[in-house]
Amino acid sequence: MTIWEFDAAVRAEGYPIIAGIDEAGRGPLCGPVCAAAVILPPDLEIAGINDSKKLTEKKREELFDQITSRAIAYGIGFAEVEEIEEINILNATYLAMCRAAGQLSETPALVLVDGNRTPSGLELPSRTVVKGDAKSASIAAASILAKVSRDRLLLEMDKQYPEYGFAQHKGYGTAAHYEALRKYGPCPAHRMSFLRKFFEEQ
Repeated sequence: MTIWEFDAAVRAEGYPIIAGIDEAGRGPLCGPVCAAAVILPPDLEIAGINDSKKLTEKKREELFDQITSRAIAYGIGFAEVEEIEEINILNATYLAMCRAAGQLSETPALVLVDGNRTPSGLELPSRTVVKGDAKSASIAAASILAKVSRDRLLLEMDKQYPEYGFAQHKGYGTAAHYEALRKYGPCPAHRMSFLRKFFEEQ
């Protein structure tokens, strides 16, 4: 079953308008977590849509423009570093997902959520789909919007804090990122709850 056939099968169950939701940025050491919600037209197939992690940066950028211009509706939500620190990364991810869903200009009959847990606070009928970004076109489209939106934000953050190399690693815990943390210490964009153990060991 293709990702498009998966969504068609869900619509055939009696959900004419479905949205996909996915997130990007749960694992990095800095920056916000981002989520996107997308409602694609039932008769639309955009070539190349796939789990964002399987696509090149250039391809994700191309697909971002196609998805945002051709979707029935989409929303992009963030939960900031301060919120991650206050309520933990899982709850911050759910908050970003709810914010993304709240921006949809159409109300979906069903929301397909990547993963195995429904976001607390999501006030729409929903269904979880494990590894959904590889199964559902709507979730895959959301994964692309979330990833590109967060990467763009990290490029801006790189201008503010160039010493950390955010443009290259997008905040993930690479050797170069850890080396910069040893040399310069954390900046306000870092998630200190992710770094406590690292600094305790230094």
